[in-house]
This record gives sequence, structure tokens and C-alpha cells, in this order.
Amino acid sequence: MILPVDAMNAKTLLKRLLHSGLPVPTVIQSVIRSCYRLGVTVTEFFRWLYGFVIVAPVLRSIAKVGEQLRIERIPYIRGPGRVVIGDRVYLSGKINIGFSSKDAEVPELQIGNDTFIGHGCCFNVTRRVSIGSQVLLAGGVRIQDSDGHPLDAEKRHVGCPVAPQDVASVNIEDGAWIGQQCIILKGVTIGRNSVVGAGSVVTKDIPPDTLVAGVPARVIRGLG
Repeated sequence: MILPVDAMNAKTLLKRLLHSGLPVPTVIQSVIRSCYRLGVTVTEFFRWLYGFVIVAPVLRSIAKVGEQLRIERIPYIRGPGRVVIGDRVYLSGKINIGFSSKDAEVPELQIGNDTFIGHGCCFNVTRRVSIGSQVLLAGGVRIQDSDGHPLDAEKRHVGCPVAPQDVASVNIEDGAWIGQQCIILKGVTIGRNSVVGAGSVVTKDIPPDTLVAGVPARVIRGLG
């Protein structure tokens, strides 16, 4: 189908209108910038106020929390367990904590001083997950100290829990940096000041001052 010339011109004009933006005169650009910055400041203030008045008191009622906590949203905590948080910890966005103890020991998540936990981090704790001081956990990091289900298919089908010998604590030492979307599996110790590249799956211990990356994570180089 061939459009008349007038129709083609109208269609071209309509496309230009749809893809064009409103002109912003130079004289009001500074006003718009100021309004935008004011809006960001107001939003951040009310976010802080919500955390200070509502979120932090709720968390302190269900966990042992140190001084100068910074928190944005109430964590989702499932199952009975113990959460111990040090001083000056920053919990950014929403985090998830799942406890699933299969023995007499109370499962525990411990977070050291001056540590940052990014949005979307998830902790599945059957025995113990320990995160040291000055640790950085980027968004979406997942840490678990068990496989979650038995490896034997028949046991999974009948709903058997993970055997105690298949649970092993996770320890992230001081100063480590875990990149986005990493998965830290059971029994792993990540050494002091080590760095785990984004998207890595850590299945074995990492020495101190070491850069690792990959699936599974492998040593890239030393950081000393």
C-alpha cells in the first residue's frame, strides 16, 4: 500500500512529535534542577525517618543490634533463629533470612561492625553464618550453610530434612568484598580482605588477600 504524499508527511511529523521532548528554556533549567534535588532530599529524609521510627525498633525487638544501625526496610525473617548485628551496620533495601534448624543448636546469623549488606541479599542458615567487620556484600548475594534438601531423590520426595553431616558453617572474614549475585555455599571460609567477582559461585575456601571469580570460583590473583 502506497500512502499519499500528504499522509506520508503527516506520519513523519507525528513520529517526530512522539520522539521529541519539550524544550527547556535555559532560564528555568536551574529551577528544575533545584526542584529535582529538593525532591531527592525530601524522599531520602522520609526514608530515613521511616527506618528510624519504624524499621529499626522492629528489628531491635527481634534481634541483638549494636549502635548506629542504618536500615531501610524490615528484613523478612522466616523460622526460629538468632540474629546478632554489630555497630554501624548498614542494611540496604530488603534482605531475607531463613532459619531451618534440624538439631538442638539454635541457628545464628552474625554480622560484624561497619559491614554493608546490599539489597536482595539472602541468608539460609541451618547452623551458623558469620560475616566479619568491614565486609561489603553487594546486592543479590546468597549465602547458605546447607544444600537445603538431601541429594538422594527418594529422601527429597518424602520430605526428609538435610542430614546434620551435610550442614557446614560459612565464615566471611573481616574486610572481604562479595560482588553482586554471588552464591556462597556450605562450609566455605572467605579469607580476610579477599574479593569475589560478581556472579561467582564459591564452593571452596578462599585464602586471605585473594581475588577470585567464576563458576565455580577460581583464584585470579593475589591482592597482597
